[in-house]
Amino acid sequence: MPFGYLVFVICSCINVTYTRASQGLKARRLNHARDLLQRSHHLPDAVSRMVQDSALSPRQAYRYSATSSASEAAGERYQVAFTVKLSRKLVRQVRTRAQDAGLSLSEFVSRALSTLLTRRRGRG
Repeated sequence: MPFGYLVFVICSCINVTYTRASQGLKARRLNHARDLLQRSHHLPDAVSRMVQDSALSPRQAYRYSATSSASEAAGERYQVAFTVKLSRKLVRQVRTRAQDAGLSLSEFVSRALSTLLTRRRGRG
């Protein structure tokens, strides 16, 4: 039975499992693809660079680039999770205001932070 054992060992070594990219990794790759497309304006160049930078296959890089350019044309921006610790009172207030405005919590907080960060500083 040594032959049967050898076949088992070879087959078990060949079996490779692949995991899907996390949402954060997908967002980083899509943002990178968008940045490359904005710099080069030529899809094949962006795909080549993406393959080098991200260790992706050309097919995967093309999909990220195509998805990024399509979503950019639609005005979408990919988002990533960002966790902060807030007081319970503040969380209740934010949730209530978002609900009153008819917005998701993410959209409400995004708008509030964008407004705060783009506001000019009033000093001097």
